[in-house]
Amino acid sequence: MTIMSVGQLSANVVPYTQASELKNRFRIDHMVEQLTLFVQREYGSAPVVIVLPDGSKWHSSRHPDSVKWVDGLSGDIIIIDKPIPGPWQLLGRVAQGSTIQKVSELHIEVEPMPQPLYQGERIKVVASLMGDDQRMRMPGLDYLVNWTAKFVSEHLPGDENFAAGTLIVGSYKDNGEALDESPDDGVFTGNINLNHPWGHYRFDVSAANNVFSREVRSEFELLPMPISVDIIEPDDPLTGRWQIEIFVDDTQLNLTDTYFEFELVGPAGLQLTIPLRDLTSTRTQLMLPQVSDFGSYRIKGVAASTALAGREILLTLPEQFFNLVRPPDPPPTAEELAAIAAKKAAIAEAKAKEDAMFWIITVNALLLVLGTIALLIWRKRQNLKQALAVTAARLEEERAKEMGPTLDEIDLTMPEDIPETGKDKNE
Repeated sequence: MTIMSVGQLSANVVPYTQASELKNRFRIDHMVEQLTLFVQREYGSAPVVIVLPDGSKWHSSRHPDSVKWVDGLSGDIIIIDKPIPGPWQLLGRVAQGSTIQKVSELHIEVEPMPQPLYQGERIKVVASLMGDDQRMRMPGLDYLVNWTAKFVSEHLPGDENFAAGTLIVGSYKDNGEALDESPDDGVFTGNINLNHPWGHYRFDVSAANNVFSREVRSEFELLPMPISVDIIEPDDPLTGRWQIEIFVDDTQLNLTDTYFEFELVGPAGLQLTIPLRDLTSTRTQLMLPQVSDFGSYRIKGVAASTALAGREILLTLPEQFFNLVRPPDPPPTAEELAAIAAKKAAIAEAKAKEDAMFWIITVNALLLVLGTIALLIWRKRQNLKQALAVTAARLEEERAKEMGPTLDEIDLTMPEDIPETGKDKNE
């Protein structure tokens, strides 16, 4: 037996006679082998703390290995094997109105793929998390459970998907966005990509988190798109009009109940809507508006129809592209070629004169600069030489004064008028 605490379950999901007020307390008897708690908290609050009958406490980050616990912004999912019998309590900002519901199993229900199913089709498929065949509904459950949708090729010879393998094609959300009608209503809506090779597939849908994992498998066949679109280029793209050729497989679709809407997108902000209805033939050509701006154009389209089996379908058609290219200029005449050659020669001559004048001025300027530099150097050397000569003469003169007269300068001759001494006196 599994016991599941579900926050704020609506009366149309869990009957009131099967629910009881928790007030954050509940009792487990000795017959329970596994306890699963879905706890709704106030948004952004911390995970709850579980108080066991013996007074011990468990936290989201600290608990026995036999406990599996996942927490989100608005709730906790806790699975406990062989819980202790007795009174239990939750501590935390648990949302008011929480109830307890005894269930025997937890599983998922997935709406199977419709048949026939076509490439490019937009479909809405739903799934729910179930407890004892009752849809589980809790605000924030979308953040606590991860849904994954896969296509697994059956590898049948002749199918385009023979070597496709496993393809992840989307997920399921309960957030009120895209094809999901209302958030937190327990109905998870699938956003499935059908732009894949046609053939036989197995459709695998899993809902999992850190505490549980459930998976549902089914088989289906993806058929080729029953509508084809091609671009027809006019003989003269500049003056003619582009066309779209549309083929509808009337063995698959009701021709009189098939409607198209195309959108032409082009340069300079061009965006035109082109509807098409009241088809009378399986092959139709649609004339596009005249285009004159050069550049790339894109055609997007959708088709609403009814399959022969009676199912309404909506197809997103493959985008088509075409380019309006500017034509090349006509070849020039002999006179134009001569004029162009003369103009080029004149330009080349003017360029040569400019280059020659540039080099003449440059060389002359360089020679003038070099001559000026050489003259300045020569004058500096002359001035330096004269200064050195004057300095040397001055030093020589000062040295001569310091040393006095030399032997060559002393007069050693006796004057003639000096009388002889000695002999003359005796006489």
